[in-house]
Amino acid sequence: MKHVLILEPYYGGSHKLFLTGLQKTVEADYTLLTLPARKWKMRMQLSAFWFVQEIKKLPEKERSFDTVLCSTFVDVAVLRSQLLSIAGWNRKTHICTYFHENQFAYPGQTADPTIRQFTAINFSTAMASDSCAFNSSYNLESLMAAISTSLKKATDMKVTFCVDEIRNKSAVLYPGMDYSFVDQAGLSRIHKNEGAPVILWNHRWEHDKGPELFFEALYFLQKKKIDFRLIVMGESFMKKPECFKEAFVRLEKEIIHFGYAESREEYSKLLHKGNVIISTARHEFFGISVLEGIRAGCYPLLPADLSYPELYDAEYLYKPGKLGKRLLDFMKNPVQMDKETAQRLTSVFQWNACKHKYEEFLFATTPEI
Repeated sequence: MKHVLILEPYYGGSHKLFLTGLQKTVEADYTLLTLPARKWKMRMQLSAFWFVQEIKKLPEKERSFDTVLCSTFVDVAVLRSQLLSIAGWNRKTHICTYFHENQFAYPGQTADPTIRQFTAINFSTAMASDSCAFNSSYNLESLMAAISTSLKKATDMKVTFCVDEIRNKSAVLYPGMDYSFVDQAGLSRIHKNEGAPVILWNHRWEHDKGPELFFEALYFLQKKKIDFRLIVMGESFMKKPECFKEAFVRLEKEIIHFGYAESREEYSKLLHKGNVIISTARHEFFGISVLEGIRAGCYPLLPADLSYPELYDAEYLYKPGKLGKRLLDFMKNPVQMDKETAQRLTSVFQWNACKHKYEEFLFATTPEI
């Protein structure tokens, strides 16, 4: 059996969900080293050194792996250099990186003069990895375009060959989905058609998910005197956009739920109460929460941008500035997401559909260094 070392310095949210599904799906002997999901900048700068020290704590006979799987919060160039000092380390180990995101395409809330440091780590990680996988074509292409633009600025050094080198070892692998908890909640036969349609928003409470735009669309419905009910879920942090506080007051009469769902069971039941699921994301490299909502029978209204056009038909997408009108049209004539359509849109991303591609990604052979 293959031995796989997983290094995840941001073990939470979609990263944790991805690794849980991977370990259930792809048969291997896994060793998992993690850090809590916080302080992402510090993780990118320092986690490689920390992981090497943790590996050195393993008995020497347990330090030989066929594959090391990293996320982009690991500086793989640093990691690779430090691994060579470990007694018993297998120099043929295949080191691969799964890109859940890339810092080139991340929309900062304010201008960040340090961001080049982290885009540089993304670049060097891609170069130092034996293989790279991206959770969408949008993720891959935005990274490649940004790297190409950056390297052309080095007018006295011809290093654009790096673009082809990264592309040749990269693939798009959608993160496998496990809908079992959503499907189980659906057995309770929650009726969606009792009362006004329920609008669902289930994303992180952060600026990059565009909550201001979402609430503006709801205030537009209020102004038009359209009846609706509201479920707002998602993880929040100490600092969250002020628009949530305002919305809790202005939308008090419409709210069914407003806050974090404390369990997967509660989360799934709330999904099934929704009629339409909205995304107003300013950045989205895949969109797990949207797929979960669709699986539960919610009709999606999503930006015609980012990763969404490659995953969904045009009928589910809205152009910039058109969310209010699209949502108003839906509320006047709600579209029922039938089970067959929900299955068609979501089943293609299940783990069993992508198992073999992940086996190829993880277990490709690497020459000794």
